[in-house]
Amino acid sequence: MAMATVKLSSPAAGLLAGGRTRRSAPARRATVIRAAAGSYSDELVYTAKSVASPGRGILAIDESNATCGKRLSSIGLDNTEANRQAYRQLLLTTAGLGEYISGAILFEETLYQSTTDGKKFVDCLKDQNIMPGIKVDKGLVPLPGSNNESWCQGLDGLASRCAEYYKQGARFAKWRTVVSIPCGPSALAVKEAAWGLARYAAIAQDNGLVPIVEPEILLDGDHGIERTLEVAEKVWSEVFFYLAQNNVLFEGILLKPSMVTPGAEHKEKASPEAIAKHTLTMLRRRVPPAVPGIMFLSGGQSEVEATLNLNAMNQSPNPWHVSFSYARALQNSVLKTWQGRPENVEAAQKALLVRAKANSLAQLGRYTGEGESDEAKKGMFQKGYTY
Repeated sequence: MAMATVKLSSPAAGLLAGGRTRRSAPARRATVIRAAAGSYSDELVYTAKSVASPGRGILAIDESNATCGKRLSSIGLDNTEANRQAYRQLLLTTAGLGEYISGAILFEETLYQSTTDGKKFVDCLKDQNIMPGIKVDKGLVPLPGSNNESWCQGLDGLASRCAEYYKQGARFAKWRTVVSIPCGPSALAVKEAAWGLARYAAIAQDNGLVPIVEPEILLDGDHGIERTLEVAEKVWSEVFFYLAQNNVLFEGILLKPSMVTPGAEHKEKASPEAIAKHTLTMLRRRVPPAVPGIMFLSGGQSEVEATLNLNAMNQSPNPWHVSFSYARALQNSVLKTWQGRPENVEAAQKALLVRAKANSLAQLGRYTGEGESDEAKKGMFQKGYTY
């Protein structure tokens, strides 16, 4: 324990150029063996590669019951289990979804639910070659000693929960923490975010789940794109330092970063080309090519913005699969088309396929943006947004 405390309190101690730790050759070999020798290692690599497959990305429908309730209330529906089930059934039973979607992140309630005909949602996904995933964090709470920042709960009991989720059919997991640029970010908040993500990732892998590593850098603020780049590089440097300290198998993880954009309240918007340039610069400086996939979050961008930016990042080859893990940027049009009416289900499912196909094309670098509706171009940023 004393050694672990020293490492945590001084992460830069003993580092070589590029952030590598100074260790003997036998120690390095032992670390590689420990990282890769878990009983699930082959399956983890297979799962990660399956999710990071060409022309496909992730549908994120892991909103908490409270957040799902906000979505439902926007179309005049009460926040009941039946309504949540009806909406998620609409999404998960869309014929042809597997052509564009490789994974779906579920909330715990959804993982255990079935369709009204009695078919498990997990089986609906598997039938379309879509990997079921599960949100495992327990949400954000204030971080004492910080500059009004947050930390993510959920490590207590995580191993047993992951084991149960695996039995239920989940094959990957998601843990979202956040970093706020207007609040600093403080060194304490960045370290807490990175360490929590690393511990979660190690525990998830130990129980057969590919961890999605998500330190969301919030859009809140009036800062420029260069400041976002600076913070993103700092955050991902810490994240990979602690992932390595926890012997996480890089070939068996996926990342869910924010795109490098100006703050939502910045006076000038950046072009997709500028966002792609800054984002890829950050990734090349910080993310090892061993990582199979980068699955971007949309973070309140409009449906079209998120797709255009992803497309710009796929105009030349990348060391990793660069794709999407969108919630609002895939669902907004769907909700507004559905309106909670059974007669609108088919039209809503077509709206989902339109957005999924658009992002599939963007992953392949072939999206043009032609024919998009005005609704799809509306921004969805909410200050202080929570799941």
